[in-house]
Amino acid sequence: MRIGFVGLGQMGSAMARNLLAAGHQLTVWNRSAGKADGLGAEGARAAASPAEAADGADIVVTMLADDKAVEEVVFGDQGLLSGTRLHVSMSTISVALAERLTAAHAEAGGVLVSAPVFGRPAAAEAAKLFIAAAGPADARAACTPLFDAVGQRVFAVGDTPSQANLVKLSGNFMIMSAIEAMAEAMTLAEKGGVARETLLEVLTGTLFGSPVYQIYGDILVNDRFRPAGFAAPLGLKDMRLVGAAAEAARVPMPLLGVVRDHLLAALAQEGEEIDWSAIALPIRHGAGLG
Repeated sequence: MRIGFVGLGQMGSAMARNLLAAGHQLTVWNRSAGKADGLGAEGARAAASPAEAADGADIVVTMLADDKAVEEVVFGDQGLLSGTRLHVSMSTISVALAERLTAAHAEAGGVLVSAPVFGRPAAAEAAKLFIAAAGPADARAACTPLFDAVGQRVFAVGDTPSQANLVKLSGNFMIMSAIEAMAEAMTLAEKGGVARETLLEVLTGTLFGSPVYQIYGDILVNDRFRPAGFAAPLGLKDMRLVGAAAEAARVPMPLLGVVRDHLLAALAQEGEEIDWSAIALPIRHGAGLG
């Protein structure tokens, strides 16, 4: 399959390498050209623009940081809009932008599939991402070789692309809520003389043995907040997108305000390069722990 790939950050670079390993023809573009050149040495062709990455491609993938970045590569000069038959947006973007992209691609004769992923960089490197995909059924079926190369399971969540973005935002909110709960519980246990690792062993060995508690629990126990697997500014961006979706749907989400404020506190205290799980630090500080 001929694939154009736009966005070569931590996640995108790993996904692109897995596509090359699966034998796909890959043309890549990234704002910082060095990352594209590195993949060129592994068999990808580096494009001079997003439009060139899309030229002749069966599928064009975007894996970008936020709405603004996606808007620039789709609607900007030398963007993807006019030359893309099938755009697979794997970024975490707003519901509103997904709706706009769906309409714009339809008007230009193309199709959008939203397919955001669950998984940190290690999962991307191991081709073990979980994919939530939404869009026309035939377009989703055409994406099967792509999804097989980067993920371990695909969830078909609907025929309307923005449904996948809503699922992804809901999931990220739940991840942040789980981190918040663990951080509060570990702080309580620690102040009472129980080691964090002891609490985690009990929790994950009984009722909380799921990946989110295991992965993030280990990070919290070991204070492994740098280097960031998922940077706190991106987590804050996602919580804003959750808030926008909730406001549009008239859904009150009180816990969202708590995790958002702890993200702001972590960024203020620790800087921009901290992992989003570092919301544990202002929780601990509030309890008088260093």
